[in-house]
Amino acid sequence: MGCGLCEVYCALAHSTSQDLIKAFKRERPRPVARIRVERTDGLFLPMQCRHCPDSPCVDACLTGAMYKDPDSGAVAVDPYKCSACWTCILVCPYGVITRDIGTGIVAKCDLCPGRDVPACVANCPNEALVCIEDGADAQGSRLAAAAQERTGGH
Repeated sequence: MGCGLCEVYCALAHSTSQDLIKAFKRERPRPVARIRVERTDGLFLPMQCRHCPDSPCVDACLTGAMYKDPDSGAVAVDPYKCSACWTCILVCPYGVITRDIGTGIVAKCDLCPGRDVPACVANCPNEALVCIEDGADAQGSRLAAAAQERTGGH
């Protein structure tokens, strides 16, 4: 469907007010979504951090701002250490780390800490986004997004 509600609810989850109208009309800097939907030829592909096991962004970070959370295995950002060099953006194999111009640091999926399920997954009306735990590499919870075909429950 490609409705983009995942983008809206992601930005809302990262807003100061947590109020839909205030977040988009009044907040400065504006909240930035950590997911985006690529739309091409009728296909819709949600793009967000895959929390890679090898994490090239963590290896490339010059200040140590980008790090692997030891408990969850998620790739996280320490905003106080980020120098806005954008090296992580250059090396991300999925192109999902973005600049947050308002704050001057990088923005990437953080799996919505404090929530049981990331905001994008919880608010997807078509259940096209799912959050899975990847047991193969034991890196903890990772967001896996896939456009699911509705085939009558098969």
